[in-house]
Amino acid sequence: MILVGLGSNISGPWGTPLEATRRALLELDTFPLHVIRASSLIITKPFGVLHQPDFVNAVALIDTALPPEALMQKLHLIERAAGRRRRKRWGPRCLDLDLLDYHGLTRNGSANTLKPLRLPHPGIAERSFVLAPIAEIAPHWRHAINHLTAQGMLNKLR
Repeated sequence: MILVGLGSNISGPWGTPLEATRRALLELDTFPLHVIRASSLIITKPFGVLHQPDFVNAVALIDTALPPEALMQKLHLIERAAGRRRRKRWGPRCLDLDLLDYHGLTRNGSANTLKPLRLPHPGIAERSFVLAPIAEIAPHWRHAINHLTAQGMLNKLR
C-alpha cells in the first residue's frame, strides 16, 4: 500500500487550492502511477504556521513500480508543475505532496542524501488532516512503527 498526502492553500498555475488538488489527483493517475482510491477533499486549519489560509487536503492510495526515491522525485516534479517553490517550512503552498507510506517500509533517512527520505512520514500520527482521509480510504492500514490504524491514532489525538 502506497499512500500520498495532498495539500494546497494558495492559488497557483493550476488554479485555486481545490482545483490544484483535483488536478494533482489526475496527475497521480498517469503512468507510471495509478490512483487506486482517493479520499474526499477536506478543508482544514493550517499546521505549524497558523497565520495562513485554510488547506484543502486529501490522501490517495496509489500503485507504482517506482522505488520510493524515484516516486519522491516524481511527486516533486508534479509539485513544481503546479507552481510549488519551497521557501518556508509549513508555509503557504499551491501544492504539497507527501509520501506517507510505501508498503510499510520503515526508513530513518540516509546521511548520503541532502534531504533523507523518512518512512513512514514522521508526522502522520499528529495530523488529523492526514489520518481522517487515510481512515476513509484504507481503514485496515496500520502504521509501520506504532502499529495503530489511522482511526486508532485519530482517537488518541481526540
